Amino acid sequence: MSRYVFKLPDLGEGTVQAEIISWRVKPGDEVAEDDVLVEVMTEKAAVEVPAPVTGKIVSTTGQPGDMVPVGAELVVLETASAVGSAAGSVATAQSVNIAGTAGGAGRAQQGDQKSVPVGNGGAQQTARASQAGANGSGADAAAAAPDPSRRVSTSPAIRRKAKEAGIDLRQVSGSGPQGRIVRQDFEAYAAARSAARSSAVAAVTTLPAARAPVPAQRSAGGTEEIKVIGLRRLIAQRMSDAKRNIPHFAYVEEVDVTELESLRRHLNTKLEAETPALTYLPFLALALVRVLEDFPQCNAHYDAERGVIVRYRAVHLGIATQTPEGLKVPVVRDVQLRSLWDVATEMRRVTEAARTNKATREELSGSTLTLTSLGKLGGIASTPIINAPEVSIIGINRAVERPVVVDGAITVRRMMNLSSSFDHRFVDGYDAAAMIQALKERLEQPATIFVG
Repeated sequence: MSRYVFKLPDLGEGTVQAEIISWRVKPGDEVAEDDVLVEVMTEKAAVEVPAPVTGKIVSTTGQPGDMVPVGAELVVLETASAVGSAAGSVATAQSVNIAGTAGGAGRAQQGDQKSVPVGNGGAQQTARASQAGANGSGADAAAAAPDPSRRVSTSPAIRRKAKEAGIDLRQVSGSGPQGRIVRQDFEAYAAARSAARSSAVAAVTTLPAARAPVPAQRSAGGTEEIKVIGLRRLIAQRMSDAKRNIPHFAYVEEVDVTELESLRRHLNTKLEAETPALTYLPFLALALVRVLEDFPQCNAHYDAERGVIVRYRAVHLGIATQTPEGLKVPVVRDVQLRSLWDVATEMRRVTEAARTNKATREELSGSTLTLTSLGKLGGIASTPIINAPEVSIIGINRAVERPVVVDGAITVRRMMNLSSSFDHRFVDGYDAAAMIQALKERLEQPATIFVG
């Protein structure tokens, strides 16, 4: 037996340290090569770090929230053979832009943000554990007992899928070189196992883990301390930076969306079965395309390092989206080239990808202007925080019917407020107000959204 000292590896892109988010192992645990040891976050990445060797955890360094320098000791493992010490390897990262939203929730800086799919802990881990328990009966009971001495050769992705599904890879026959388990081997085994255990799978879907966790009971007057780490720390930092460095100019205008609502409802009656209904956002997106032609300073980035404003001809709209991991801003690219239905479809696709942590780096970075909507919680007005390096953000508030005066008579109209914020260094108040007024005109006369 020998000890293997695993040091925090170089995570790339100039990273010099990383924050520990959560440990997946503890001293005494047995781990296999490629098993996830710890989740860490840098200023540009959230990464699952896998074990470089098979062995037993002797010690770990640091607690969640601690910053660990690159090259510092992270984990000590006891291995069966002398393999010395090494800097280790890092799981491939899938790109994610973790941006905050308006209304004080905060946002992380847009751009080269990265993360990999990570476990949500709590209910998700309980569900996996319960599923693994269910896997011990049915088809698995009839399977041959795994050979504990067999070394499994496969990719980290297949190991992760097997762990999530509760599959012991020692039971899977590999058709690759030297018995390596390839994707086709795993999928064939999983399909056969699923078919033989359909009743067990049905039972898993009703596990308590699918329900929201029940908050722990606390005595009256008690307190709870929650360490600010990971995504929440980045959101807090980026929001503070945005408010400290960007002089926000806020502008709120009410819009009569009666005609727009009539058009929206009419178009929704023409939808095919199971097609989600249109919201106001696709109409607002197309209206913005028309308006930004006259206000290009609002569709721009400020490059602080070079001291230049970069104006974009294309309109890449960020859509502030609430997800289980926090607020993200998936991007609908080239809105100026899309139809109403195409914009609506793409909005649904990228926001769902963000919620399920399946969005790519391209889908979560590069927006030139952000839209945010609080939906039914929209309230009367809000003060959205700019998603730097952008210079503009527009928020939709709740649409309600109320009495207004039209042509000297009181009538009931459907009214909605637009809440906007602009970087006052580069967008003058007059131009910001004029842009919103032009947007208001398009929304109140929806036919002008579709004509020049």
